[in-house]
Amino acid sequence: MWFLYLLSWIALLVQVCIVTLSIAAGLYYLAELVEEYTVMTGKIIRYMIVTTAVVYLLIFLFEDFPLLLVGSGLISCVAYFAVLQTFPFFDLTSPAFIASVVLLIFDHYLAFSHFSEVWYPFAEVLAYFTICLWLVPFAFFVSLSANENTLPTTTASPRPSDDADVVSSYFSRKAKKYGLLSFFRNVQGSVLPQRVKKSY
Repeated sequence: MWFLYLLSWIALLVQVCIVTLSIAAGLYYLAELVEEYTVMTGKIIRYMIVTTAVVYLLIFLFEDFPLLLVGSGLISCVAYFAVLQTFPFFDLTSPAFIASVVLLIFDHYLAFSHFSEVWYPFAEVLAYFTICLWLVPFAFFVSLSANENTLPTTTASPRPSDDADVVSSYFSRKAKKYGLLSFFRNVQGSVLPQRVKKSY
C-alpha cells in the first residue's frame, strides 16, 4: 500500500517536470516566432487588445460586473495601445508602460475583490482572468525579445551624448539584452553541460 502511494508522488514529480519543460519549450518557440515576424506579431497583439475591449463591453452589457472593474479594464486596453505604438521596442520607463503595469495590478485587485464577494464557477473565473487580464500582457511578455535582432532604421529620440548616429547608437544599446529569448539562452548556457573541445 505504501509503495503505490510513494510511486504516485514520484509520478507527480515527473509530470510536473515534463509540464514545466513543455511550457519552457513552447515559450522559446513563441519567442523565436515573434523575433522572425515582428510586424505580424504587432497586428496580432492589436487584434487581441480590440478583442479584449469588446469582451469588456459585452461583460458590461450582459453581466452584473461593477462599473469600476469594466472601466479600469477598458483604460488598460488604451494603455496597451499606447505601449503598442513603439512595438517591437519597449521603453520600460515610459509613462505608457508604467501605466499599463499599474493598471494590470489594479485590475487584478478589482477582479479578486469582485470574485471573492460574488460566487462564480471556476471555469468562468478562469475565463475572465485568461481573456481579460492575462492574454495581452502575456503577448507583450513574449514579445520582449523581439527588438534584440531588429535592424535600426531611424532614431526617434537621440540622446544628448549621441551624434544621432543610428548604427553606433544601436550597437551601444545592443549590449544589454533583457528579453525572454536571451533569458532562455542564458539559462541554457548555465544549466546544460558544455562540450569541451579536446586538443590533441
